[in-house]
Amino acid sequence: MRWWGLMWLLACGPGACGSQEEPPTGAQPTTADDEESYEMDRRAMVRQQIAARGVRDERVIEAVSNVPRHRFVDPQDAHLAYQDHPIPIGHGQTISQPYIVASMTELAQVEPGDKVLEIGTGSGYQAAVLAEMGAEVYSIEIVAPLGERARAVLEELGYDVHVRIGDGYAGWPEEAPFDAVILTAAPPEIPQPLIDQLAPGGRLIAPEGGTFDQQLVVIDKAADGSTERRVVYGVRFVPMTGRAQEN
Repeated sequence: MRWWGLMWLLACGPGACGSQEEPPTGAQPTTADDEESYEMDRRAMVRQQIAARGVRDERVIEAVSNVPRHRFVDPQDAHLAYQDHPIPIGHGQTISQPYIVASMTELAQVEPGDKVLEIGTGSGYQAAVLAEMGAEVYSIEIVAPLGERARAVLEELGYDVHVRIGDGYAGWPEEAPFDAVILTAAPPEIPQPLIDQLAPGGRLIAPEGGTFDQQLVVIDKAADGSTERRVVYGVRFVPMTGRAQEN
């Protein structure tokens, strides 16, 4: 989610692409005509960018069809919200490309009532998609102004998401275990505390690697606590900052 010069490359999945302006203070009101136009754009996004690229989980399709992505970006960029690329949201960050959000959500296999930990709240859009699917979402953001804005937007839209400001490296141990953990920035290596906080049967979805050499990784935890790791595809995310860069 960092560096405007690399925006078209970051938070992107295979075959497609997923900040410097100061973000707005919260979600902005729109007219009925605006909302109708955004709904049409959202349907096209789902059809052309998400379903067409192989996302099949109907619950994910329904969630991204319902979440108003344009409310999570600067009002001046709202017309870009449903296009096939990331968008700057301030503080060197971006909101990820729609496809990558949907793909990671599908990989997480979230069920209603699941407890999900997100590392990197950013705009709040990924958290909203998870909450729309009925998950209980705990999200950590290291950039305080972004976390505060995301919390405000999520509340305004009626999403009950727990947002904490801080370094996500150590997770949220007092709320563990989690049925799923999603990272929206790439550490050189996935922090062990996040794996430890997975519940038996849970899964962690994360980009991992250096700035120009990353893979999307899924870690499944079995009932006996053992883990199995698999690589899904190559990605390009911003680096996870804070303690992740010290280890």
